[in-house]
Amino acid sequence: MLKRITQVVATVLCFCLMSVAVHAEQMKKLGDLEVHYIGLSTSILQPEIAKSYGIERSRYKGFVNISVLDGSADGKPAKAVGISGKAINLVGQSMNLEFQQIKEGDAIYYIAIVDYPNDETYKFDILINDNGQQHNLKFTQKFYVEQ
Repeated sequence: MLKRITQVVATVLCFCLMSVAVHAEQMKKLGDLEVHYIGLSTSILQPEIAKSYGIERSRYKGFVNISVLDGSADGKPAKAVGISGKAINLVGQSMNLEFQQIKEGDAIYYIAIVDYPNDETYKFDILINDNGQQHNLKFTQKFYVEQ
């Protein structure tokens, strides 16, 4: 039981740290929503955290972490939304993203895995459905193969 509590705390801290990084740099306002996003290598995840969410740690895999906050509510709480999208590399190859929703306490994250054979830049086109109101998030992220 203590191990599971430690694991949950580690997970929350990991995603909170990512949210802080996202908050500082990568955030877009879409209507009343604040959408925070970041792309990182799966190799940065603690092995226990990756295993608990079924994420393969690899120097050739990255993940996109998106969190949506309700900017119209006091305290900007996390908001559950529908989310889908695709990633397109610079030569036009496209991959559909399969997002997994992760809830930890009051936080909600959407994680999708991205494969890349070498250092790769992707243009992301994400559709966010907020109770029928659709928003489009577009951003570019470079992933590096870890040495």
